[in-house]
Amino acid sequence: MGVILGSVFGMLLRYVPELDSNTLMLISFPGDILMRMLKMVILPLIISSLITGLAGLDARSSGRMGTRAMVYYMSTTVIAAVLGVILVLGIHPGNPKLKTQVSSAPKNQDVSSLDAFMDLIRNLFPENLVQACFQQVQTVLKKVAVPVQNQTEPILVNKKKLEFKWGMNVLGLIGFFITFGICMGKMGEKAKLMCEFFNVLNEIIMKMVYMIMWYSPLGIASLICGKIAAIGDLEVVARQLGMYMVTVMVGLIIHGGIILPLIFFSVTRKNPFNFYSGIFQAWITALGTASSAGTLPVTFRCLEENLKIDKRVTRFVLPIGATINMDGTALYEAVAAIFIAQMNGINLDSGQIVTVSMTATLASVGAASIPSAGLVTMLLILTAVGLPTQDISLLIAVDWLLDRMRTSINVVGDSFGAGIVDFLSQAELAEIDGEVPMPAEVMFLPPILTEMDLVDPLKPPQLPPRSPRPIPVNHHSHSLSHSPRSIHSHSFRSLCSPSPRPIRAHSPRLLNRTEPGYCALPTHDSQV
Repeated sequence: MGVILGSVFGMLLRYVPELDSNTLMLISFPGDILMRMLKMVILPLIISSLITGLAGLDARSSGRMGTRAMVYYMSTTVIAAVLGVILVLGIHPGNPKLKTQVSSAPKNQDVSSLDAFMDLIRNLFPENLVQACFQQVQTVLKKVAVPVQNQTEPILVNKKKLEFKWGMNVLGLIGFFITFGICMGKMGEKAKLMCEFFNVLNEIIMKMVYMIMWYSPLGIASLICGKIAAIGDLEVVARQLGMYMVTVMVGLIIHGGIILPLIFFSVTRKNPFNFYSGIFQAWITALGTASSAGTLPVTFRCLEENLKIDKRVTRFVLPIGATINMDGTALYEAVAAIFIAQMNGINLDSGQIVTVSMTATLASVGAASIPSAGLVTMLLILTAVGLPTQDISLLIAVDWLLDRMRTSINVVGDSFGAGIVDFLSQAELAEIDGEVPMPAEVMFLPPILTEMDLVDPLKPPQLPPRSPRPIPVNHHSHSLSHSPRSIHSHSFRSLCSPSPRPIRAHSPRLLNRTEPGYCALPTHDSQV
């Protein structure tokens, strides 16, 4: 509802003349508050979810679960990058005439692929855990003046230098708290108090997320309305970059609507569209916020409450997936790189196309889970194949829409990955819980008949033999106590009645006799 209302009001606001920047800021203000609230709970949610998820697993189970998640993540990312390359080569959206129509920008700084990979490893091991909450390291080129002999002016030389840039180092935090949770799980009872603390912290954060979700429709509508209203000339942008947008959207729809559900169905044999209905709210939130990390609290709630996925799986798999599983970003970057090559009239050979695919896969792993992070990692791909990096600015006009679409596919891929890992890890989780599941062939055996199953329910049960009764005392006849016939007699007069008067067998007075020594024989009804 928020997406629809935001789109409608955004298109209507485009017809309002003289929309100044202050008005647009007021329109986007509720959406800005939503983004701030979601980012506020990211850090405590990642900490509590990773620690509680891994503390409930042993080292062997967490290793297997992590291996399954990484195989799924890398496989789907490679498939997305290859799909993007196939589509952009088949549709061919790039046209050299576009470059003359769109204003060019100054040349961006080249980035080495080796430096970017080493920065990824450096960020995995932060030197200061508190600093990792708001900064991460990056290699930059600085012009340094080097004095030269016999010259008065020094020569400017590019020199590599490490600098800290603003932004949460999610990769480093995940690496530390994964180790923390595994070590805490090995301590057993000693770490029980710490484990309970983080469990309570996780529940508190999820309560806060539930409160934020009541506000999310207004925030999402505000974000989309403000973005649509702020576009300068929508018709010109659509005419210039329309085929590029169509290529990216078709690739994202194929990957998220066909490939990922097929992988899920082939592994779990479950209906993927029922799974889609469970994560619908997370998909809409990603579409509005354009942030995988910002959508992480909603994804937790959808998987654990709607789809009943084990919390140990979601708390371990989802934070890692929100950081390194970027299917939509890999597809987008592969399409954008070859689109820029086509727009410059450059024909890429097969080796360069393979380089684009592999670099797009690795660059998507290093992309931050924040809005428009794909534009930053695009520098790696363009530098790897020698394409002009200043042409990235041509794509900024439509990046606001494509960023939301690729982020929603990233969240869908993370959710399907959690469902697949949960299905493959059921036996190990049941073993940890002490519940060994029965094999499938045992569950369908016919039931074994017992002695009670062979009893006819319509036949009255057989009564046990009656114990011998004591000899009745008859005060009217002294010979009864010495007569053997009186002991074995089955008559009412000799056993039950102290009176010498004969009694009818069917007399209603039998049921109301209260004389000592009287007992009524069981009838057929009482036996049944």
